[in-house]
Amino acid sequence: MHEISNQEFARFQDFILKEAGITLSAAKKALVSGRLDKRLRHFKLNSYSDYLRLLDSGQDPAERQHAVDLLTTNETYFFREGSHFELLKECARQAGDRGQSLRVWSAACSSGEEPYSIAMVLDAVLGGTAWEVLGSDICTKVLARARVGHYPESRATQLPDALRRRYCLKGQGPQAGTLLVDKGLRQRVRFEQINLNKPLPALGPFDLIFLRNVMIYFNADTKRQVVARLVGQLKAGGLLLIGHSETLNDINDTLQPLKPSVYRKP
Repeated sequence: MHEISNQEFARFQDFILKEAGITLSAAKKALVSGRLDKRLRHFKLNSYSDYLRLLDSGQDPAERQHAVDLLTTNETYFFREGSHFELLKECARQAGDRGQSLRVWSAACSSGEEPYSIAMVLDAVLGGTAWEVLGSDICTKVLARARVGHYPESRATQLPDALRRRYCLKGQGPQAGTLLVDKGLRQRVRFEQINLNKPLPALGPFDLIFLRNVMIYFNADTKRQVVARLVGQLKAGGLLLIGHSETLNDINDTLQPLKPSVYRKP
């Protein structure tokens, strides 16, 4: 494996901060080296400085995205932090009672377990007509997996049995130990590549936005900018849900806290 110098690592820290708003601690030096070493070998480069020059040259935009994909951490599973899905269920019931549709955005959705969990709840409560789910991530690789909707069963330990039976196919034979999200549900979830660290495309307005377990990778300034962008995509009265270990204290004073990790736009 190629050795990475402190100076080269600092340049990759700057690269991923500018590209994705992610702050890499010094403890991530071995991770960066391990994930990018294969790209040096692919291009037959002698050093990480040579690879940085390739990225900065602009000659291969796809490789720049590839580097972002490799440096982005993705970890998720179905129905993570279940209290948020109970809240979602109640919001769906209220929307159904009013005869209204519901639009939900899973920002930084990784490989898709979160938006599919959202879709299962909405379909079970609202049926086939009155809801929409968008899943987005900066990483093209995980979005490709999300669109397929094929997962190891280990990602589904929190998935309620009734929803598993209704919306998932159990793998048999060579696919044993996996599950496939039902095609009808997959077709109702839209995935887009979106960089939260840059101006957003016209997406909203949404009733709920899930931005969970993402801000832990951002510094304070990036958190403020990202949350401000997402607030602009929320309807009045809409909800922003963040991870249970996260807070918007000193990050945003527009949203009203309803309960830990749940905020409402006035």
